[in-house]
Amino acid sequence: MPDTTSELRPEPDLLAAARAGDRDALGLLLEQREAQIYRFSMKMCRDPEDAREVLQDTLLTVARSIREFRGDASMSTWLYAIARSFCIKKRRRSKYAPKKEVPLDGTDGGADADLTDSTGTPEELLDAKRVDRALEQAIGALDPMYREVLVLRDIEGLTAAEVAEVVGISAQAVKSRLHRARAAVREKMLPLVGASIEPPANIGQCPDIAALFSKHVEDEVTAEVCAAMERHLAACPRCRDVCESLGRTLALCRAQQSAEPIPGPVQASVRRALRTVLHGAR
Repeated sequence: MPDTTSELRPEPDLLAAARAGDRDALGLLLEQREAQIYRFSMKMCRDPEDAREVLQDTLLTVARSIREFRGDASMSTWLYAIARSFCIKKRRRSKYAPKKEVPLDGTDGGADADLTDSTGTPEELLDAKRVDRALEQAIGALDPMYREVLVLRDIEGLTAAEVAEVVGISAQAVKSRLHRARAAVREKMLPLVGASIEPPANIGQCPDIAALFSKHVEDEVTAEVCAAMERHLAACPRCRDVCESLGRTLALCRAQQSAEPIPGPVQASVRRALRTVLHGAR
């Protein structure tokens, strides 16, 4: 492996060197990206072994085709598109095979599962684990077509246009799916991020505030609509609670990116396979 000083090279330099045939640069480039691919694969496959295989297949595909990458899309969208294709293949092969549901981090969900930072009081850690598990279940319950846009946009941080490139649909279709996915996850998270029993909307008075809030996040509402929404929120505690609980849900999604994503044995296995390809390349 190269010395640690080369690990400080910016990604554009590593990419240019990799495309020119520098296998050490290619190895470092892929190591920098493996965490996000594994995280995406776990959330889409919901099975640790499938996620490991998707990560490995994705990195090996990139290693073999890096010279074909011309930069028409971003490196992220290219990687996610490749990983998504392998996730779809996994889903098709296992469509009719019952599987044990596992948490998205690959643990067995038992009392010893470490889903959060180890700091804080026991009570705080217990609450944080409960929220993490609830969020994992809420995201996992989404249909894959909705789950992938939420994961890519609200966890991985891609723009709606970039998500559209990965998924192969229009940006407007991405946003439509995103609004529904956010509302569904927020609904399941309601006991933990808002009131456990939400009063009904005032018929004819309350708008679809969850959809409006989501559209506001995507800069899809005009200044006039935004002002009207703010006036309504000031006078409607129910809708104000909806917005606050949705905001907290989205913040929890964003925090998922900071979780430790790759178990040591998985990382070691994938890197061994990658080194074999890199050293065997001509």
